[in-house]
Amino acid sequence: MSDAAQPTAAEVRAAADAVKTALDRHLKAVERRTGDDDPGVSDAFNALAAAAEVYDELLYDRYDEVTPFEIPAAQDSLPPYAGPEEPHAVSVLIRRDYAVAEPARLLAQAERLADLDPDGQDGDGLPAAGVHAALGVVFGEYEADEIASRHQEFGLEEGDSTLWVSAVEELPEPGEWLAAPFEEADPSMVVCRFDVSAVFDEEDELDGDPDGVVAERS
Repeated sequence: MSDAAQPTAAEVRAAADAVKTALDRHLKAVERRTGDDDPGVSDAFNALAAAAEVYDELLYDRYDEVTPFEIPAAQDSLPPYAGPEEPHAVSVLIRRDYAVAEPARLLAQAERLADLDPDGQDGDGLPAAGVHAALGVVFGEYEADEIASRHQEFGLEEGDSTLWVSAVEELPEPGEWLAAPFEEADPSMVVCRFDVSAVFDEEDELDGDPDGVVAERS
């Protein structure tokens, strides 16, 4: 960062004062908490995390110095739980991202499947040319969990993934949500969620957890 863009000493001092104010607010919120999901505590936590991050950045930019603590991530991925205490039904929402790292391997797997089931394909039993058709063949043949466990065999590279277990008042009627399956996902109804991401790898290795799975709420 150039000298012209560096924060002033007064800005760093103001950021430090903001951390002190946020820390005091957080302590007061904790002392007055009314339950495990008290929104006042959550708001104060997020404010403290944001203030500490600003101070940490300004301190480094101005003095090339760091704080002796790790800035926690703000707990804004889920709002306070608003669902029933004893859900009678749940919806499980899953997202898994993959990069098509080896298209040739994916195409080869799709061609092998097509040869095993020639009646389900066009022409000589091979899927239509291209990754688009090959993805349809592979994901149509295997369950999502099996693809997740064998993704390298299909030329895929894992990205981030998340699983939400969300409470619902009652099971929807058959076919009711198929046209827009994720449209009504309500974060406040999430009972628990589990995230997997490369951003967790370093932290999880230090903690002895190689899977990088984080439960946001349980």
